[in-house]
Amino acid sequence: MSTPVRVLVVDDSATMRSLISAVLRRDPDISVVGTAADPLEARALIKELNPDVITLDVEMPNMNGLEFLEKIMRLRPMPVVMVSTLTQAGTDVTLAALEVGAVDAVAKPAPGVPPQEAFADLGEKVKIAARSRVRPLETREARALDSGYRADPDHILAIGSSTGGVEALLNILSAFPADCPATVVTQHMPASFTRSFAARLDKISAATVTEATDGAPLAPGRVYIAPGGEHHLEVSKGRCRLVAADPVNGHRPSVDVLFHSVAGQARPMTGVILTGMGKDGAKGLLAMRQAGARTLGQDEATCVVYGMPRAAFELGAVERQLPLPRIAPAILDLCAASPRAPKPAI
Repeated sequence: MSTPVRVLVVDDSATMRSLISAVLRRDPDISVVGTAADPLEARALIKELNPDVITLDVEMPNMNGLEFLEKIMRLRPMPVVMVSTLTQAGTDVTLAALEVGAVDAVAKPAPGVPPQEAFADLGEKVKIAARSRVRPLETREARALDSGYRADPDHILAIGSSTGGVEALLNILSAFPADCPATVVTQHMPASFTRSFAARLDKISAATVTEATDGAPLAPGRVYIAPGGEHHLEVSKGRCRLVAADPVNGHRPSVDVLFHSVAGQARPMTGVILTGMGKDGAKGLLAMRQAGARTLGQDEATCVVYGMPRAAFELGAVERQLPLPRIAPAILDLCAASPRAPKPAI
C-alpha cells in the first residue's frame, strides 16, 4: 500500500479549513497532517510537518495567498493547490498563482452548493499535485520579438494543455510576434477562468488573444482560447465553432475534439501538446499527424505533469519532443510563410 499524500490546509476561515479537511479525509490515499489560519502559522507548520502538498487560500490576513506562494516557490518549492472564490478578484489572483507555480486550483462552494459537490475533484487534484514536478520561481525574461516574421496565412496551429498549462502557454505566447499563425487553444480550465486567462495572455503577447466565440475567423495574429463550460472548441471552414456536447475524456472543452476537427481541414497545420494529466489530445494529435500535420510535444523534464504528452508520444502522435523554451521557436519555424533565414554568425 502506498503512503498517503500528506496535506497542509491553509485558510483563514475555520469553517473552510474544516470543510476542506473533511473532504480530503474521505480519500484513504490522503492524510491531512495539519491546518493553518494564515501564512505565518503555515510557514512554521511547513518546517515542522514537511507536507507533500499545501492547499492555499487566496485571500488571507497578514499576507495574501499569492505573496505567500511566491515566497514558497522561491525558497522551498513544493506542490500547491489554490482554493479561491469565484469573484473576479479571486479569479485574477488564482491565475496569477498558477503563473507563479501553483499546480492547480479549485473554487470554493458558491452559495447553495454543497461542499462535497464544489470540492468533488479536490482530492484528485491534490494527488496529481503530489506527483507533479515543481521548479523554483524564476523571473520570466522579456524576449525580443521577430518583427520581420510572417506566418503562412493558411496555416492552423492547435495547442492542447491541462495541469501546468497556464505557465506553459504564457511562455509560448509571450514569444509570439504580432503576425503569429492562426492559433486555437484548448486548456482544461473552469468557465469562470478562461476569459480572464485570455485577457492575461493578450497583455503579454504581441498577438491578439481572446476567448473563442462561435464563428470567429481564423487569421494570422489571432489566438483563440476555448471557453470553459458547456462547449467544445472546433475548427470548421476557417472559423471557430463552439459545439455543445458531452465531455470527452472527462473534459469539456476537450483537446481531442479540437485536434480531430483540425485534422479534417484541408490546410497546412501544426499540433502541439503540452503538460497535463491523463491522455486527452493523444488520439486527436495522432489524427492530425496522419493527416499531414507537423506535431510537437513538451518533454518530460519541463512538464509539471508528463501525462498528456506521454500518452501522445507513446501513441506515435508526436513528431518531436522539445523542452518548453524551445517550443515557441519551433512553432514559428513550422508555421512561417517561407523558410526563415539563418541568423548571421557573430
